[in-house]
Amino acid sequence: MAAAETQFQPVPHTHPPIPIPKILLVDDDESFRGLLGNLLKFKGFHVVEAANVPSALKLIGTQSFDALLSDLHMPAAGDGLTVVSAMRHSHPGAVTILLSAFPELDVSAAAIVKQADEVLVKPMRIEALVGTITERLKLGAIPPRKVESLASVLEQTAQATIEDWLQSVDRDPMFAVVPLDDDQRCTYLTQMFRDLIFRLRHPLPLGQRALVSPAAVAHGLLRRQQGYTAAMLVEESRMLQVSIFQTLQDNLHRLDFSRLLIGVMAVADEVDSQLAQAMRSYLSDAGAEDEHHELPGAA
Repeated sequence: MAAAETQFQPVPHTHPPIPIPKILLVDDDESFRGLLGNLLKFKGFHVVEAANVPSALKLIGTQSFDALLSDLHMPAAGDGLTVVSAMRHSHPGAVTILLSAFPELDVSAAAIVKQADEVLVKPMRIEALVGTITERLKLGAIPPRKVESLASVLEQTAQATIEDWLQSVDRDPMFAVVPLDDDQRCTYLTQMFRDLIFRLRHPLPLGQRALVSPAAVAHGLLRRQQGYTAAMLVEESRMLQVSIFQTLQDNLHRLDFSRLLIGVMAVADEVDSQLAQAMRSYLSDAGAEDEHHELPGAA
């Protein structure tokens, strides 16, 4: 009888184990990373640590994660964004949270951090951090924003950038000594932007000299004929870089941050290269004029 009763005892109802959220913690500060990692493990998270961007990228490419917790500066300002971009690409469902040591974010930083789901200021209370992570895991990752290349953004905003540059030049007393209409002042910039956009879409190997620009050479000769000084030639180029970078800042929310630093370096190098080519032709023309003036006396 006892055996029969045992045979018909109800089977205990079991629940599947609750999955433990897996977090990738990225920070180059070893002491901070170790302390935060241990606290998160104590709170029930599975934590994988990375001390730098290359290590983080390798882990993202070989493991799956539910969330990313990354320092924004490691040590470069855009390092955290590089990791966020990689996580978004490889694991679009993962929650991405950036940590910043700066309590106040300016307009440009506020635009940058739109790429992540959350931005927290460190140091922070562990209870608040755990609450944020837990809540974000419930909500899920924000759908990735649509991003564009730097070349596309500059191509679309070229005319507005030129107009911004022209206004700056018109306000500068240095250029008032050479009265030119808008077309004479800006004619070179249209081709310069074409060269710049081509450079961005066809990147040069690191260290390779920029391509020769016939337009830049012609620009130097023209500015000599128009009465520009060498200082004016340099200053208008500097002001052009300022206008381009202002355009990029105004459009940060549209840009692909994973390629932004490389693109900015290419922009600066291309503008400087074209200035150098323009300056060489400017000085070459000046030397030719000097020789011409000396010929009668030499005879």
